[in-house]
Amino acid sequence: MKLHKQIILSLVAFFALLTAGFSTASASKADTDASYSQVYSVAKQNLGKPYSYGATGPSAFDCSGFTSYVYKKGANITIPRTAQAQYNAGQKVSYSNLQKGDLVFFGWNASAISHVGLYIGNGKMIDAQNRGVITEAVKAPWWDYVGSAHVADLD
Repeated sequence: MKLHKQIILSLVAFFALLTAGFSTASASKADTDASYSQVYSVAKQNLGKPYSYGATGPSAFDCSGFTSYVYKKGANITIPRTAQAQYNAGQKVSYSNLQKGDLVFFGWNASAISHVGLYIGNGKMIDAQNRGVITEAVKAPWWDYVGSAHVADLD
């Protein structure tokens, strides 16, 4: 009985998180007066900051805490907190159609997203990972690229 109750609670939590991601989906692709240069400027100002699991800035970040912070400070856009929720809520774009400011996602598959970064062009991203906030290649051998999402139409 105890195991059955744990399974039910786990399913309820899973669907609550899933629903939270989809409820923000309609607002996630925002029209904004913000520019990519504003978003990029916030991201660049945080290069070198340390990584800390669960951190949302401004002194340390985890990957999704970083992307959430950059969009909030640079474009006044609130996106979901976790990498999986950001992936779920975003308007998917192919790698060949990436625009600067889009988010790039990594993990096992679309249901198991474990990392996110901010695309800055020329196959590069700024992300928060175990070496801190850095610039690196999207297709680095240590990341398993899953997909990309468009967050906002930036000038």
